[in-house]
Amino acid sequence: MLDNYITGSVIKHLREQKNMTQAELAEKIDVSPKTISKWETAKGFPDISLLEPLAGALSVSVMELMSGNTVINRNVSANMLRSKIYACPICGNIIHSTGEMALSCCGVNLSSLEADETDETHQIIIEQVEDEYFISVRHDMTKTHYISFLAYITSDKFQLVKLYPEGNAECRFNIRGAGYLYLYCNHHGLMKQKINGINQ
Repeated sequence: MLDNYITGSVIKHLREQKNMTQAELAEKIDVSPKTISKWETAKGFPDISLLEPLAGALSVSVMELMSGNTVINRNVSANMLRSKIYACPICGNIIHSTGEMALSCCGVNLSSLEADETDETHQIIIEQVEDEYFISVRHDMTKTHYISFLAYITSDKFQLVKLYPEGNAECRFNIRGAGYLYLYCNHHGLMKQKINGINQ
């Protein structure tokens, strides 16, 4: 149901950000000012056919309008260390982005994952083998509790290996220098460990 996603407070906030009156917004999308007032006071909801014109009038994407999260496009010099990682809790889909995004998967609005430092039960073991790092995690890989992926992020490179239940929590990455190793545990979330470069 649409009323679970779009709220009157979001419409009002975005309208006021653009210094627009209810009448001005109504004129842009060919509805009455009374209709806008109803939406903003939760006495009605926009028809699905009006979402695209409404989002356009408010200068946001339809996804931003529905999630209530406005994405600000900032040029961050494409530094991969500022990467954002998203994971769907339902299907396990993994999305990597170099900046904030408004995303949904399986009907769930996704927020970028916040990484904690690795703990004793999620310690990443790093071994150098010629020009590669052999990465492993001493963690059970059962059907219900497992490491979903390992990633190695430096300022100019993002490498990710998908792992699966009942497999091994290990992989190899090409050595790229200092950065961070990430793991995602389906029970404990995203964790990271600093990597200083060759000869850890």
